[in-house]
Amino acid sequence: MNAYIAAPLLVLFYGLARMVDGFDGERGPGAAWTLGHLAFLAALLLFIRIFWDMAARIGPRALWVAAVATVGAVGFIGQFAVDVVVGLIASDHAGMAALSRQVREVPGVALFCYELAPYVFSVGQLTLVVMLALRKEVRVWTPVLVFADLVMPIVSKDLIPVGAVLLFVSFLPLARRRASVLV
Repeated sequence: MNAYIAAPLLVLFYGLARMVDGFDGERGPGAAWTLGHLAFLAALLLFIRIFWDMAARIGPRALWVAAVATVGAVGFIGQFAVDVVVGLIASDHAGMAALSRQVREVPGVALFCYELAPYVFSVGQLTLVVMLALRKEVRVWTPVLVFADLVMPIVSKDLIPVGAVLLFVSFLPLARRRASVLV
């Protein structure tokens, strides 16, 4: 499956799993927590591939943006990997919170993985899409939809599935015309 299609679908799965996981009033540990986080981890790996494909479409001046976005994705991967491991080790939500707190106390982890990475990832992704729009590789509404997707979890994490659908729609034209990096 094409990375431009699979990544938003995996984010959608994560968002829906997150909602299901919260039905009992708290999130994690359990199957919905683990499966949702694993889906998002897979999406992040695909996003790295997408960033480099976008850069290949734009040209050499976009390589630094893809590199920055990749650094954000790597930090985000660290965050979700911690969440998966903590969810597998802990027997309840309180245990997860305690283990997560211990990991965040490791110097640099909270800053890089939890505070900076999501924003670096988002700004990098949006910058690449804007660069594509300026080159007329995508329509002007594509960056608007990507921006809306990126804002959804800031407004409410329950809007992640809505953002994933917007991202899916925005990535459809890119999925149809893949650069040589993904072929």
